[in-house]
Amino acid sequence: MGFVLMIPFLLVRFGLLSILGRGAVLRAAYFAPLQKREKAAYWVYQLSTAAIFLSLFFLRIRTAPSGLYAAGIAVYAVGILLLAVTVCHFAVLPENGFNQSGIYRLSRNPMYIAYFIIFLGCVLLTQSPLLLAFVLSFQISAHWIIRSEERWCREQFGKAYLQYMKRVRRYL
Repeated sequence: MGFVLMIPFLLVRFGLLSILGRGAVLRAAYFAPLQKREKAAYWVYQLSTAAIFLSLFFLRIRTAPSGLYAAGIAVYAVGILLLAVTVCHFAVLPENGFNQSGIYRLSRNPMYIAYFIIFLGCVLLTQSPLLLAFVLSFQISAHWIIRSEERWCREQFGKAYLQYMKRVRRYL
């Protein structure tokens, strides 16, 4: 029953993004060139993502204790809302080639933050230590992916991206 948690995620991440523009879907699927340890991180990222999705097919949403269930629903809903906002802002590509407006004024990586919040909501709702381990593996490896993306952005956008990095935090 936990797999139902992935339906809103997939609808927003892929459905909404594809409605907003095919180019945005292709940009979201692009991984910056990887170096050394980033290549291992990429595989951990991919495998942990698959493990999260797969495990949700076997996990059940637990409604007791009710406080944990309510917290899980709240965290999950915030994550889905943040992902929807991020997808809308990500879909609009400014002339300079990287987005600095909307939610991207607050974080350079709001989509990764949304993923983590959604997955954390899934952990709270399923109360699964194994899922928590997969989510932590996902998040640690995502950090390496983010660093490779930032290196690529510095190379592509130069001084403008360096200024952006000074103004806006990587996460929150």
